[in-house]
Amino acid sequence: MRQIVELQQQLVPDLLDVMKKRYSILHQVMLSDLIGRRTLAANLSMTERMLRAETDFLKAQGLLETHSGGMRISDSGKLLLEQLEPFYKTLFGLSELEEKIRSHFGLSQVVVVAGDSDSSQQTKRELGRAGCQVLNRVMRPGDVIAVTGGTTIAQVSGQLVASSPLKTNWFVPARGGLGESLDYQANTIASTMAKRTGAHYRLLHVPDHLGEEAFASLMQEPNIREIVDVIRSARIVIHGIGDAMVMARRRRLEQEVIEAMLAEGALAEAFGFYFDRNGEVVHKMQTVGLRLEDIVKTEVVVGVAGGKSKGEAIAAVMRFGHNDVLVTDEAAALEIAALIENG
Repeated sequence: MRQIVELQQQLVPDLLDVMKKRYSILHQVMLSDLIGRRTLAANLSMTERMLRAETDFLKAQGLLETHSGGMRISDSGKLLLEQLEPFYKTLFGLSELEEKIRSHFGLSQVVVVAGDSDSSQQTKRELGRAGCQVLNRVMRPGDVIAVTGGTTIAQVSGQLVASSPLKTNWFVPARGGLGESLDYQANTIASTMAKRTGAHYRLLHVPDHLGEEAFASLMQEPNIREIVDVIRSARIVIHGIGDAMVMARRRRLEQEVIEAMLAEGALAEAFGFYFDRNGEVVHKMQTVGLRLEDIVKTEVVVGVAGGKSKGEAIAAVMRFGHNDVLVTDEAAALEIAALIENG
């Protein structure tokens, strides 16, 4: 495919420019669900006049629909985008990035979406959509799927759909709550995923950060023990990746603990564990949810995270060596590729 793209660039470069433009318009409309022309023009940095000509063409082709509140992509438009995606990734060099990261870390799959989720909510939404596609591909009947919290995994939950109800599947939180916004709690995300797919769910109503006494007491409760056993039986874990210090403060860890973690080189956080740049665990918390030994034994571990600022943190968690799939964005992927090249 790359050879065909290079030949087209030499012979009809203007054709590829038009393709890029129209693909970007359809893609942006799909991510926005319903959008007006003025907002769409601003998002794409195009004049309204130029955009009008392109959207009129796309409507005539049956790829866009006009509604009272704006434009929406048609089913034909969604199908076209799906079919064009491999070509688009080759055109923009995303396929090369995916393979470079996949082979370096020994992953089964890497998915890179265009953009930088640090600065674009649309890119974060696209990360969520790509995470949904991966999850639908790896899920089997009867699976238990453990999910973490966070804004990116919340994007996955808000877009997850199933072709038929997942009546034998269970969604569960991977860990307890952080005491932050309810929308981004693992409990909320697990229940949303279950409701959107016709699956079942269980909730874990305990804090993520527990002292020794509280942990020992809770683990004596039969109801808690039962849900913990379900969580630790998960075949699939889908998780976000955060900056170690940001997550430590969100968990309200004591200052001396944070300073000790900094001294040990803590860089990244995932599933409640803190990693240095070599992927070594430098701090783990007492939890009634997934333990490190559970992650190691989990059959499918999917990381979904993006943004240029998280490139180094994502690479650190990939070096831990127990992820199977990474879904990230172009900005983070470029940072990770640079780290790979620099050794």
